[in-house]
Order: sequence, then structure tokens, then C-alpha cells
Amino acid sequence: MSELFDEVDEELRREQLKKLWDRYSIFIIGAVVLIIAAVAGWRGYQYWEGKRAAEAGAAFEAAVTLAEQNKQTEAEAAFTKLAADAPAGYRTLARLRAASETASRDPQAAIKLFDAIAADGSVGQSEQDLAKTRSGLLLIDTAPYDEIRQRLEPVTAGGRAFRHTARDLLALSAWRANDVAAARQWVELIMNDAESPGSIRNRAEALQALLPPVAKS
Repeated sequence: MSELFDEVDEELRREQLKKLWDRYSIFIIGAVVLIIAAVAGWRGYQYWEGKRAAEAGAAFEAAVTLAEQNKQTEAEAAFTKLAADAPAGYRTLARLRAASETASRDPQAAIKLFDAIAADGSVGQSEQDLAKTRSGLLLIDTAPYDEIRQRLEPVTAGGRAFRHTARDLLALSAWRANDVAAARQWVELIMNDAESPGSIRNRAEALQALLPPVAKS
């Protein structure tokens, strides 16, 4: 008798499942199709992004080779094209390299390019700091200390990737401006930072020797 009841229950379950399938099969099939399409689309996007990255990497290496061969005009054009067309990571690197290549023929134009990178909120902080440092380096011989300080002082904060170079440039700019107090401030900051590179520390020591002694109270 129990087997008969089991068979009846099984038949009822089949009937219920058939009714559910008849009612909702279109939605189930649609959901499955959507899932398959989404997975296929994501895989296609990943492939496309990988292909673009590989092409951008090859183009970037070719542009670097042109720069190493001193073909500055061609290298600048190649980096500029990458800066416009490449994926985000290569785009920023290409913008920085394009500005660097431009600096050899037109420092003022290069400064504008570096400033645009430094002001671009979509660019990472390290890349922004590098752009600020490069523009500061191009201006070190001509711009007043206050302008150099305005550009580079934020880069000198602890933990910033290019703080050592920024401090080095600020110390030199202050010394050239005969601002002894500011020059001493930056020299001491370099000397007191255990992570200051040896070459920058050596320049700071040489500059410190040129500064007048601190007046005794």
C-alpha cells in the first residue's frame, strides 16, 4: 500500500513540475540565454581588452626604441598617438613620455603637457607627482623660487614617491634665490630623512657647506 501512495505522490510531483514548466519555461529559457550571453560578452570584452593591451605594449616598445635611437620627432609622434588611443595604463605612460620628448625641442610646450597631467584627476598620484617634478626641473633655471615651491612643495610630503627629487630641486632653487632660510629648511629635511638617496644627500651636504652658519643667539 505504501508503494502505491509513493507512486501517486511521484505522479503528482511530475504533474506539478510539468505545470510549472509549461507556465515558466519561457522565463527560465530566457534567463539561461541571458546568462550565456553575459558570460560570452564578458569573455569577448576580456579578449578585446587583452588584445588592445598587447597592441599598445608593442607600440609603446616601438616608440621607446625610436627615442633610444634619438629619433625624437618620430618618438614624440608615436607617444602622442598612444596617449590618445591606448588603454588607460599605457595612455598615462605615453603622455609622460610624449612630454619628455617634447622637452628637448620646446621646454615650454613640455611644461604645459606635464602640467596637464599633474592636473588630471583621473591620473594616479605618483604619475601626477612625476609630472610636477619634471615641470619643476624644466623651470629650475628660469622660474622664481616661489613658483617652484608652489609646484613642488606638495610632492615633498612623507611617503610621496618623488619627494626626494622635489626637495633637492627646492633646496637648489631657494639657494639660487638667496633665500637662506628656505634652502636650509630643505637641506635639513633631506639630511634628516634616512631614505634620502646618496646622490641627493651628497648634494645637500655640498649646499649646506655653502650656506652661512646659523647665527648664535
